[in-house]
Amino acid sequence: LEYALKRSGPMSMAPSQLGAFTRSDPAQPWPNIEYHVQPLSLDAFGEPLHSFPAFTASVCNLNPTSRGHVRITSAQVDAAPAIAPNYLSTPEDRQVAADSLRVTRRIVAQPALAKYQPQEHKPGVQFHSDDELARLAGDIASTIFHPVGTTKMGAASDPMAVVDSHLRVRGVAGLRVVDAGVMPTITSGNTNSPTLMIAEKAARWIRAGV
Repeated sequence: LEYALKRSGPMSMAPSQLGAFTRSDPAQPWPNIEYHVQPLSLDAFGEPLHSFPAFTASVCNLNPTSRGHVRITSAQVDAAPAIAPNYLSTPEDRQVAADSLRVTRRIVAQPALAKYQPQEHKPGVQFHSDDELARLAGDIASTIFHPVGTTKMGAASDPMAVVDSHLRVRGVAGLRVVDAGVMPTITSGNTNSPTLMIAEKAARWIRAGV
């Protein structure tokens, strides 16, 4: 009602009010996790909001080593593909998941938030080990909608490379792929801007006929 009448209030804001990049542990060579912080709390996106005041610190692993797949299930064009992301399927990703929860706990324990007396709702302060935190991170995790690499760019000698350095699909004349699928690995941040740059280069190549 507030938004309908005044164009103000919670409905006037984007869900994520804060973003930040940092390292899951000091040994990481560059910031490898990204925060999206929302002034709300719920069991899962699409579910009702919790009745208590809270915020959610969503953490994204920017350099995952887990690899999933997308496979055709039928010759029918309207048949959905089989998508298996295989999240947290490597020891490295499970370690980042556990460490990122510890980083979040350290941030929330800082003096700036002390007057609000924050309490951890999920996964729960009783869990501390790598195995526990990685498993619980998997239980509450979801996609951040930045998939890449389904039509990766690579050398002709790479059996998994779908397109060449000019985004041309190998074995199919006149066809290119111009989206985040051509990225061999995900960028260390949001994929929107890199995808726009890929499109700009592809437009020039197409106009030049190269």
